[in-house]
Amino acid sequence: MNRLMSPACLAVMLAAISSGPVVAAVEQPVADQSEGQIEDQANYWDRFKTKTLGLEAGAKPFYLRAGYTSLQPDSSSDEVSLDVPSDSPTTLAISSGPIEGSGASVNPVSFPSAIVGYRLPWDRGQWSIETILALPFTVEFEAEGTLKDESIAPYALGNIPTGVEPLGSEFGESKVLPPVVTVVYRFLMDKPLRPYIGGGLSYMITYDAEVTNPVLTAVGEPELEIDDVLGYVVQGGVEYNFYKDWWVNFDVKFIGGLEAEATVKNIWVETPDLPTYSPAEVGDASVNVTVDPWVYHIGVGFDF
Repeated sequence: MNRLMSPACLAVMLAAISSGPVVAAVEQPVADQSEGQIEDQANYWDRFKTKTLGLEAGAKPFYLRAGYTSLQPDSSSDEVSLDVPSDSPTTLAISSGPIEGSGASVNPVSFPSAIVGYRLPWDRGQWSIETILALPFTVEFEAEGTLKDESIAPYALGNIPTGVEPLGSEFGESKVLPPVVTVVYRFLMDKPLRPYIGGGLSYMITYDAEVTNPVLTAVGEPELEIDDVLGYVVQGGVEYNFYKDWWVNFDVKFIGGLEAEATVKNIWVETPDLPTYSPAEVGDASVNVTVDPWVYHIGVGFDF
């Protein structure tokens, strides 16, 4: 009996001994790998900041301040200049050149926005680079002076009424995307209330511009073109740390050097008092407009 049982017991024991390490070898690495993946995911952002950006552990160099921006243009312009085709009957009423006392301006506009920045890894994070993020917004242009209040061609041959009406204030509009990048220096880094100053560049990109004036669009659809222009930025502001990593800020920027040429091509107008010559071809009009806006932003956000 013992001789029969011994081989069986020995086989069971060998199977148990041999199967134990196999289970451990299969199951243990799987568990370690799963835990490692979770740990990697949890620490990826920290490792990126420390190893890639060279920051101390636990540093939060990025910041977001979401809120609202108001753009208040300090606009002015040259006189609007006409380029009338020499063979057009309109030369009986107007001629090429500047319209005396005329001008154009840009209306204020407000829109949701966010300031996003990155604190540079030196001087306790006092230096940073930031930009404003916002969807493209619509800017409206207005006629001013004699262009607004007086007809551009009131008489033909000096004393024959044409019936061409004054334009009024409405002129045109355009979609605008103004990327702004500034370098910022903060004071009082050990205090919850931190003033700061900065400077940088802005580039005004315009597209989908169109003439909206009813006098200029009564006959056709003149084309409005506005140059893209580069400007400089001067910045100042203050931010307050009211809870943990949360801040509220008030920011002011002045963007200078934004002088763009606006051109309206292929203008035709109705001359109701001279139906023989209606509609009349005016040609093209151009004006240099200086925008130079003050940009006010108030927002709330966090460091990360």
